[in-house]
Order: sequence, then C-alpha cells, then structure tokens
Amino acid sequence: MKIENIKKSYGKRAVLRGISFDAKSGECIGILGGNGSGKSTLLNILAGVIRADSGSFSYESRELLRNPVLRGSVVGYVPQGTPLFEELTAFDNLRLWYKKDEIERELNGGVLSMLGIGDFLKVSVGKMSGGMKKRLSIGCSVAGKPKILLLDEPSAALDLVAKESICEYIRDFKARGGIVVIATHDVGELPLCDRLFLLKDGELLPYEFKGDVSDIVGRLK
Repeated sequence: MKIENIKKSYGKRAVLRGISFDAKSGECIGILGGNGSGKSTLLNILAGVIRADSGSFSYESRELLRNPVLRGSVVGYVPQGTPLFEELTAFDNLRLWYKKDEIERELNGGVLSMLGIGDFLKVSVGKMSGGMKKRLSIGCSVAGKPKILLLDEPSAALDLVAKESICEYIRDFKARGGIVVIATHDVGELPLCDRLFLLKDGELLPYEFKGDVSDIVGRLK
C-alpha cells in the first residue's frame, strides 16, 4: 500500500499538507493526533467518503482513489460513528453485507465468531452497548474480505472486554497479511502498531513511542 502527497483544504485552511506513507502486508500503521488534526479527514479520503484535492492511494500498483469499485473490494472502513440501521438486529444488519450461508460460516469459527457477534445476533442496534455496535460495524466492514482495514478510533469509550475483542481481531487480521491503518489517541492501541506517525498542522511525522505519554501530549500541543 502506498499513499502519496494527499492534500486537502477547506477554504484557506490546509488540513492535510501532502501526506505520504506506505505499508506492507501484515503491518499496522498508527496515526496519532489531537481532535481536529485531520485524522478522520485522511481516513475519509482513503475510504472514498470525501475527495482529496490531490494525491494518490495505491495497492499493488493499482490506483484506488479514482477507482471506487476496486477500492470497495480492497478497503474496509470503520468510522468513529456506527453506520448501522438502529431499528434492525445484528443479524439483519449483517444480511445487508453477507449471504445467509456466509453469516453461518463466519459465526462458526470465522470473523463474526472472533468478534463475538453471535452473542447478540438478535439484539436490535438501538439496544446495543457501544462495544457491540463497534464489533458489529467491524463485522460488516470486512464482509468483502478487504486487504486494507481503516479504523477511526476503534476502541474509543469502550470497556476493556470490548477493546480486547477488537484488538484480538486486529492482531488476527495482521497475521493473515492484512494492512491496518488506525487513527487513534488511545495509548492502549499503540502496541498493535508496527509504525507510528504524528499528524499535526497538516503534516505527518514519524514517531517512536517509548512509553512516555507526556511526550506525545507535548508534541501534539
């Protein structure tokens, strides 16, 4: 995966000033940044939700930003919110993405089993906890077996059990050769990352975390 010179401005405000990085199979990239730093904007561009002013995003030398069909088959995206139908059950939401036999297969030792979705399959989204919603969102996003998974603060405001369930899935996704890009400010997610970057003032800088949270805070001020 290769991202080159992604730029995005809103009026006179440059949110992303030429973002570039790459990732190889089985690698997780962590992007740290404060609120409003542009983390979500970057992931929204890579997912095709909004357009970049310029730049490219490629996988195996194939351009994704200008090829929505290919991008949809390669990229899975889990935004901060939960893009689910509140009135439907977990099963009914899954049926929008999976065939019925695929759901049964994935619940029997596959990704849906790993995410623990079978425990709340008949619960409507409106009655789910935040952790259930997030796990279901991930389950829906990987229905097409993407090669790249974009996660925007995946464990924000979740309890420890839900966080560990999501982290376990991310570790498995990496082990199967997937590429993960996480936008986060949760220190608990940093051990999942093979490389880290700080996004500040529209620029992306490599960062090595040595266990000092105050160092991150100081650099992002």
